[in-house]
Amino acid sequence: MWFSEYGWIKDVAETSRRSFLKLGVAAIAGATLPIPAFARMLDALGPERTLSFYNTHTGEELNKVVYWADGIYIPETLNDINHILRDYRKDEVRSIDPGLLDQLSTLHRKLQVRSPIHIICGYRSPATNKEMRSKSSGVAKKSLHMSGKAIDLRIPGISLSQVRKAAISMKSGGVGYYPKSDFVHLDTGLVRTW
Repeated sequence: MWFSEYGWIKDVAETSRRSFLKLGVAAIAGATLPIPAFARMLDALGPERTLSFYNTHTGEELNKVVYWADGIYIPETLNDINHILRDYRKDEVRSIDPGLLDQLSTLHRKLQVRSPIHIICGYRSPATNKEMRSKSSGVAKKSLHMSGKAIDLRIPGISLSQVRKAAISMKSGGVGYYPKSDFVHLDTGLVRTW
């Protein structure tokens, strides 16, 4: 059989879909989460990672959904999260960076809360970003919201300053503080604050 000469072809063909997805997602997450301290925080989350969301614009909720288990991200749950974090203005959905979900799960754990994360803005389409830029100088031209790598949020019962402090302590991306607009920005970009 010619497969024996090209054994790697046989190995690839026999790799299960689940293993393939696991490797791909691990590579992506690894590229977006290079911080060893943050990796240790993820280990502390245990065998399952959960999130709860409330979209302040649509009223939609996701309650304690398991998005990661047994070492892999769960595609069906990721689809649900992508939907609730969509650009509600244009009704456009984009894949949300799993690294952002891990940041949110870690933040939730650090704050020791059960309240859902209130979504002010998740994914933002280029058209929506352009519209928002025309009305506010605080909207970045190349916003990470447009690539599913940022969220603006608040958590009921927790002050914005506490959310900000906990997010900064993770040292795992950008943290913006907007007390006048009542939200904290979190992204998977370079570690920075404003």
